[in-house]
Amino acid sequence: MNDTAKIAFDPATLDWEKQSGLLPAIVQHARSRKVLMLGYMSREALNTTLDRGEVTFYSRSKQRLWTKGERSGHTLRLIGIDTDCDRDTLLVQAQPQGPTCHLGRESCFPQAPGDGLAELEAVVAQRARERPVGSYTTRLFEAGMKRIAQKVGEEGLEVALAAVVEDDAALLGEAADLIYHLTVLLRARGLGMSDVERTLAARRA
Repeated sequence: MNDTAKIAFDPATLDWEKQSGLLPAIVQHARSRKVLMLGYMSREALNTTLDRGEVTFYSRSKQRLWTKGERSGHTLRLIGIDTDCDRDTLLVQAQPQGPTCHLGRESCFPQAPGDGLAELEAVVAQRARERPVGSYTTRLFEAGMKRIAQKVGEEGLEVALAAVVEDDAALLGEAADLIYHLTVLLRARGLGMSDVERTLAARRA
């Protein structure tokens, strides 16, 4: 089994007989939570997915196993799998290596909602790795931690002032600026919003 995958069920307890040995498998982006696609898994497809760490389906048209991205290279790296209450549908958490849809889109569902903060974090992480010329985010990273921290402080003050003396639109704009700069700050320290989420969860306990 792939060491990175989190499996929340025993595959032997799934209801394979309800749909003639195939289970619908909904694939969700592990970071943004956006629904990416729907496929079907047989026992062998599930076992292959767990063993290799790449999401594999049973193709009903080709009548064989099919690993997503086996031709395009746009694979789905397995993060975790869960099942529904009836144990006849799978929810697959995956990290896509490129677009999932054969039309070149991120998702097979064009209007699928996602986590906007996670998408922002992904863009910031990409800027941190690639440092594209002309990018404001690149300039922040290259300016260093003190400058990034200064910007977070400035934006925090602007949020507070907007809350007192400006309208909702201005407040939202300043809040967006603060969240963006905070995301850059966390990335510069090797942290992310998921670390903040874990800290908040620990406080609820």
